[in-house]
Amino acid sequence: MTMLTRWTLCAVAALLSAPFLLPSGASFMAAPAHAQDPNTAAHPASQARAKRAKTPAPPPAASTQSQLPPRVPFTAAEDGAATIPGIPEARFWADSESDYNRALPAQPGPWLILSSGGADGAFGAGLITGLTAAGKRPDYAVVTGVSTGALMAPFVFAGPRYDDALRKAYTEVSAADVFEAGASTGESFVNSWPLKDLIAKEITPELFNDIAAAYRSGRRLFIVSYDLDAERAVVWNMGAIAAHGGDAALNLFRTVLLASAAIPGAFPPVLIDVEANGKRFAEMHVDGGIGGQFFVAPAALMATTSDYRLPATQLYIVVNTGLQRDFQVVERFVPSILTQAVGAAVKVDTRMMLSLTYAAAKRSSVGFNVATVPASFNAPSKGPFDSRYMGALFNTGYEQGRSATAFAAEPPPYPGEPASEPSHIEKTGAN
Repeated sequence: MTMLTRWTLCAVAALLSAPFLLPSGASFMAAPAHAQDPNTAAHPASQARAKRAKTPAPPPAASTQSQLPPRVPFTAAEDGAATIPGIPEARFWADSESDYNRALPAQPGPWLILSSGGADGAFGAGLITGLTAAGKRPDYAVVTGVSTGALMAPFVFAGPRYDDALRKAYTEVSAADVFEAGASTGESFVNSWPLKDLIAKEITPELFNDIAAAYRSGRRLFIVSYDLDAERAVVWNMGAIAAHGGDAALNLFRTVLLASAAIPGAFPPVLIDVEANGKRFAEMHVDGGIGGQFFVAPAALMATTSDYRLPATQLYIVVNTGLQRDFQVVERFVPSILTQAVGAAVKVDTRMMLSLTYAAAKRSSVGFNVATVPASFNAPSKGPFDSRYMGALFNTGYEQGRSATAFAAEPPPYPGEPASEPSHIEKTGAN
């Protein structure tokens, strides 16, 4: 099953509650549906439609958006053989078992798996720093990240000296640091240039060099994006990119992080230049969560019918999302419907992936450890990337990381009756 990530929930509220310019030039502000049936003549929307029917339509406003250039066409075979010019070891298909095994470290060790989750990544950031404070954080042989997990993974991989940067990234940002609402690009409802700038600021040459050194020591950092053209997930060997060095590799590193968090339709997709048999073209990459909420190994190796044994000593999975049901009488309003539906789908997908991972760990005789947002967490969120909400969630993760029960030894039980009040996120479409 492939699902949109929790980032989508952040975007839904931001996109549909922010002013946009329609093709006619009229300003539109989405608003909650009235309790009255919208099909009745008394409803404001019906009155507005009737008024428009009697009023001649104004001439179309001139577009202020430049036309996007056409893409260079390419075939499935060319995309399948494509590599990054000058850095052929930069990536591999997430379903390629042989490439995956070649990319793994020579020596087994503990693995850290960071899930999607948008602003809820504050939980994972807090948990990791809590582990550091408690002296319980190993040097992970493999770190993987998807979406918000991808954004925190470089700091985690590079070691505890970057804990303060990790904390700031998840407690001192706002929606304005992530996207510009009301700035449609033709490929998306909002523009993610603020996130691009933030990534460029945070992924410093020093951090880049430290990741390269960790790669040379035998450790691995994998980030997942989704090739929308091929409908295949791609695993980026970020340490290999860093070890290559140079400005082009640093720019690619930053571009991959932006791609892994690019919600399709909400944020602009990221075009990545590749080469196949002397031909150059650009692939369209979007949020890695489209291919799954976290990444451990190719799907065929994780299947219950597989006898593959994971070459790890321990699996540590950080789930940056609540898994409890959040009951709500859903409004007849697009953002409310999408928020509830996508939130439920992400929880189902995450639980299914946890079950598969648990089974794979057991047959591999590998310790299974999972940390999830506690059901007791109920801080309200006032909107996308609310710093107070994220700070509260960071502190919750921090205290859990310091505790004796930072991780559970099996997936959390399925919930029974839904809570009468939201157990995790206030239903404002914030996440």
